[in-house]
Amino acid sequence: MYFWKKIKVMKVICRIKEKELLTQIKEDKKPSFLAVYGPRRVGKTFLIKEYFNNKFTFYTTGIANSNTKAQLINFSIALNQSLGKEQEVPKNWIEAFLQLKKLLEKTKGKKTLFIDELPWFDTKKSNFISGLEWFWNSWASSQENITLIVCGSSASWMINKLIANRGGLHNRVTNRMKIEPFTLAETEQFLESKNIKLDRYQIANLYMVMGGIPYYLEQISKGMSATQNIEKICFEQDGLLKNEFNYIFSSLFNQAEMHEKIIRNIFILGARATREQLLKQLNTTSSGELSKKIRELEESGFIKSYIPFGANKTKLIYVISDYYTLFFLKFIENSKNINWLEKSSNAEVVSWNGLAFEQLCWDHISNIKKALGIAGIYSETSVWNKKGDAQNKGAQIDLIVDRKDRIINLFEIKFSINEYEITKSYDASLRNKIDAFKKFTKTKKTIFLTMITTFGLIKNQYYGSVASNEITLNDLFID
Repeated sequence: MYFWKKIKVMKVICRIKEKELLTQIKEDKKPSFLAVYGPRRVGKTFLIKEYFNNKFTFYTTGIANSNTKAQLINFSIALNQSLGKEQEVPKNWIEAFLQLKKLLEKTKGKKTLFIDELPWFDTKKSNFISGLEWFWNSWASSQENITLIVCGSSASWMINKLIANRGGLHNRVTNRMKIEPFTLAETEQFLESKNIKLDRYQIANLYMVMGGIPYYLEQISKGMSATQNIEKICFEQDGLLKNEFNYIFSSLFNQAEMHEKIIRNIFILGARATREQLLKQLNTTSSGELSKKIRELEESGFIKSYIPFGANKTKLIYVISDYYTLFFLKFIENSKNINWLEKSSNAEVVSWNGLAFEQLCWDHISNIKKALGIAGIYSETSVWNKKGDAQNKGAQIDLIVDRKDRIINLFEIKFSINEYEITKSYDASLRNKIDAFKKFTKTKKTIFLTMITTFGLIKNQYYGSVASNEITLNDLFID
């Protein structure tokens, strides 16, 4: 109960749009079929339970890594609790949903059903989807005052088997709700609700380790720095994130070994890779199966894909976008009595800080556009990398915003503990990047170089020499 009481304060502050949708569904007399999905530990179940005050006409949750018989017994127990009398365990899912239908026919008023971890019910050859399809199409969809809420952490299953179903459940889901991790601003609100007073640099450090996942953020202790909290949560033997990675994939995917293998190989390739690089690294020609696994990893929030500037969709670059996964593979997995307090300032960590801060900027691109005053201008976001040749030096640009008003913003992203200094040599390097980009892309648009730093730039003789705009960490906290 302690966990729920603490997190409830945070939920009151955040999830505004989600609560507005739930209110609309609750007040609507028409039948509603709501699918709730999102990354693990993001607070899907608690949001629904908290909003409805744990009062459901019928509630059940699937059992992880179980068989059809156990799932039917589990469903039957939930039915018996709702009915208040014993019933025989159904032989199959049609019979199970028939029993649920009979229960609901005897219930007056608004009926709210919540089936949590729906994908876990869909065991091999169980025909669970057929049972759910029969229940909704033959009866529930024609009833007034009925709301069916289904939830699952396996986003790939929720999308492919339910929302994008091509069979009897095609277009039957009336509402969908994707629960996203908290933004930096929401993370700040959450910590303030717990009376944890950290500055934005400390919050960014925590975010780059665990992202905006509420369950992870719940582990942060008052009166400790970001470094101390990371040591406690990630490296101490009983820390929540010490071994979390070992349970993630098996709880979300069937044949999870391949999903984990893809993630690990992207990491080996520098935390970003093309499709061709992955095929070669995995030593496989099964591109169709690889595409399926990559799509499932994207839908579940582990990786993101970006189209390089000027390229088509066949040249996608895949990056590890889950902060904890990247941090685990980089530091936690092979740590032996590591002291993060001592290690946090070495070169390896500084390099990781840069990579994680780039991802943080990508995840808050809407904030960056607001800060630049271009939120209302249509734009496309991309990356660019080009090897040099005999005539021209190459360059890499990790964030590009190509605008409809014929401006291209090239972003240079730097994470540091103080104001960042543009030196003479760095100024020359920046000019080379712009020059290389113009030459190789042959763009006729105006180029603006935008610096993104934690605390801004030192105002020396090179300040404003090449950079047209400046964004700081504070801008990423714009609500």
